[in-house]
Amino acid sequence: MDKIWQVAKTVPKSFKDKFPEINEIVLQLLYDRGLKTQEAIDQFLNPDYEKLHDPLTFRMMKDVVKRIFEAIDKKEKITVYGDYDADGVCASVLLMRALKEYGGNVDFYTPYRDTEGYGLNMNASQYMIEQGTNLVITVDCGTSNTQEVAYLKANNVDVIIIDHHSQPLDLPDALILNPKLKDEKYPYRFLASSGMTFKVLSAMIAEQDGHKVKKKLPEKYLKWQLDLVAISTVTDMMSLIGENRILVKYGLIVLEKTRKVGLQQLIKSINTNSFTARGIDTVTIGFQIGPRLNAAGRMDHASSAYELLMTDDKSIAREMAMQLSENNVDRQKKTEQIFKKAKAQVQDSKDTLLIALGDDWPIGLVGLVAGRLLRVFQRPTMVISKNGEEFIGSGRSIEQFDMTAELSKHDKLLKKYGGHPQACGFTIANKKNLDAFIKTMKKSTKDALKGVDLTPVLQIDKEVELDEINWELYDVLEQFEPHGMDNPKPKFLARKLHVHSIEGMGKNQNHIRVMISHNSDEVRKTIGFFMGEWLDKIKKGDYIDIVFEVGVNKWNGNRELELKIIDLKHSDG
Repeated sequence: MDKIWQVAKTVPKSFKDKFPEINEIVLQLLYDRGLKTQEAIDQFLNPDYEKLHDPLTFRMMKDVVKRIFEAIDKKEKITVYGDYDADGVCASVLLMRALKEYGGNVDFYTPYRDTEGYGLNMNASQYMIEQGTNLVITVDCGTSNTQEVAYLKANNVDVIIIDHHSQPLDLPDALILNPKLKDEKYPYRFLASSGMTFKVLSAMIAEQDGHKVKKKLPEKYLKWQLDLVAISTVTDMMSLIGENRILVKYGLIVLEKTRKVGLQQLIKSINTNSFTARGIDTVTIGFQIGPRLNAAGRMDHASSAYELLMTDDKSIAREMAMQLSENNVDRQKKTEQIFKKAKAQVQDSKDTLLIALGDDWPIGLVGLVAGRLLRVFQRPTMVISKNGEEFIGSGRSIEQFDMTAELSKHDKLLKKYGGHPQACGFTIANKKNLDAFIKTMKKSTKDALKGVDLTPVLQIDKEVELDEINWELYDVLEQFEPHGMDNPKPKFLARKLHVHSIEGMGKNQNHIRVMISHNSDEVRKTIGFFMGEWLDKIKKGDYIDIVFEVGVNKWNGNRELELKIIDLKHSDG
């Protein structure tokens, strides 16, 4: 699908005058990311661990820490109840490792995605009661589990919720740490659940004196946990502006030299050719590490990912890491099969909201399929699987439409639901409610997006001359890493490039190498991955416009700037 190329508005003269010493391209990138003061610019370009916000700023943090230490002091049984995705697993591991270090009487529970679904459920609650649990700590779930929390409390079980999902209409009666709550005073709203758990551990270390713990944790203990925080934050697609940028920046450093045996073996099990030269970065996490951890909960049970990250046995870790890699390959194959079926259902639909429905599609894969359909059709999408008498679905949405907020308007038709503005999950009790939900959801989505242009937009930071792309600029661009949500890799536009040659690359000629020049005699190389269709559309002597990213290609001790084509068009005129 053709995209609208949208170049960011040029920075105002007043901003240029304020920072005359900064390169105009760099200044544009800073402005695009909302960094408009010297303090904000300095914090962005030079993330400082010491500038993390005080965890005790959270309204309920002192009460949470007090209750956890009380449970440890009294040898009460604590059950950590974690979600089955990478964020939930990593957050659970962070908490479990620390509680065990403190000498807590602690157990772990994570639900089966297919049979129990997201969040707390009554059967699991009853099981924890029967096991003698005194305190349940949920991580990456719980904010919308009003009934289950009430049931636990009625059976003398206290509940602490560590979460980051959107606030529902009714909140559980529990100690809740969630930066998204409307009454929360914490200055940063975009922490993943592992980031939230890191904050809890930070507060516990600050308040540990005077408690009956097996051993006190030193401040440096926290920094060694940032590997898991980085994995969660990137995999859960959280903003990489502000506090998360600090956590991920330092987390990537820790990840390179992680002490966790399971992570060491997982990284070794990955084909490292793709990231040996550049080291482990957010791309490594997003496309290699994260999917393998997520594959556990999608294809079987998240306990295998949890056990991998908890074990100190190298041989066990090696075997489990290889199994997760195999699960990931299986996940990719099954996702492709379901995607083809779902695409066939919706490809001719004129509805604003696309809905695909299947029998017994793996619950762990419907969100992935919804995401792929969204990328293809650029419309809000839901993929729903019939699971016994129930229907379990996952939705993915465009930036202009808050799908989880829309779900809350139809909550009487839903057994449970939760999520973020652009990603949600839900369960519907029966076919009658499903039919009513589809009808009303399609109508409300259409009404909400009436008049909105759904053509995908490619955001471009700045139009440039190619001679502006040099090593001096690249050195500054490196300071913009790590890249991710709200801080994407910078994209530039160059117009009327003269084509000197074009050739195919790869076994199936899926990629292209285009040699071009731009208002000079210097010929430069550009690479376009999965753009083989342009081999028959471009010839020597043509003029093209390209949107590109700047990278570096390293080989045998050499390096050269590499211009990676993101999109291209024939030049006008």
